[in-house]
Amino acid sequence: MSSRTVQNVAVLMGGPSAEREVSLSTGRECAKALRSEGFDVTEIDAGDDVAERLKALAPDAVFNALHGRWGEDGCIQGLLEWLGIPYTHSGVLASSTAIDKERTKALYRAHGLPVVASKLADRDEIEAAHVLPPPYVVKPYNEGSSVGIYIVHEDANSPPKLADDSAAVLMVEAFAPGRELTCTVMGDEALGVTEILTDGWYDYEAKYAEGGSRHICPADVPAEITEACRTHALTAHRALGCRGISRTDFRWDEAKGVDGLVLLETNTQPGMTPTSLTPEHAEHAGYSFGAFCRWIVEDASCGR
Repeated sequence: MSSRTVQNVAVLMGGPSAEREVSLSTGRECAKALRSEGFDVTEIDAGDDVAERLKALAPDAVFNALHGRWGEDGCIQGLLEWLGIPYTHSGVLASSTAIDKERTKALYRAHGLPVVASKLADRDEIEAAHVLPPPYVVKPYNEGSSVGIYIVHEDANSPPKLADDSAAVLMVEAFAPGRELTCTVMGDEALGVTEILTDGWYDYEAKYAEGGSRHICPADVPAEITEACRTHALTAHRALGCRGISRTDFRWDEAKGVDGLVLLETNTQPGMTPTSLTPEHAEHAGYSFGAFCRWIVEDASCGR
């Protein structure tokens, strides 16, 4: 945690990614919380003129509330490094690695973390024949918020027909059955574990619509599963070189005990909307939302 004084904070939000609306919600919530903590806050919808606006404003720190590509993949982090403005969350390398799900999985495997089989494939190859034995999931390898996901069920006779705007290369991943769990890391500490309950797939609507999902925090799971999630989340955070906060998502097949736990991905810019998971973890750990946002912005630095 930096000892310098932070008073003027720019909250970067919006941006051009598929997760723009989520980012705007995150940014508004965090800006309001930071103002309640006494900071002078300027909200910036990050467009082509973001560098000029930041140079003119010269904030003490940037709260990065961007999600998805450009805001979460190392690009805005590189710009902030070049401008010499301290910023929150992970730096260039960790951000660019974590947004790439296949590179992330390679790091997971290198550190002994459990994952399911996956591969990258051209969309033509995916539409021509089953790339993996069903059931499996097709998704962008460099997006978040469950954008553009296809589930191919076990009894599927044919491969999926992808949308016309799907990427040329996508990730095909063996379907991981079981319960949806997630754990936030804050600095060097893994916080609690939440179970996410939905009536169907935990998709974009379930994540962000009011009542789209139900969160049980702490998760009603055996102690060994809670500890395994916390240990794995912290290992993933460190392996990727994350800073500030991150959130790692899991699936758990309870019939297999601890062997049924697998990592899905690590989010370097977890959502901070009214329906998001990470603020709930912080609240359970004793942080009000305002205090949590204060911790994040006072952790800001360059060279992350």
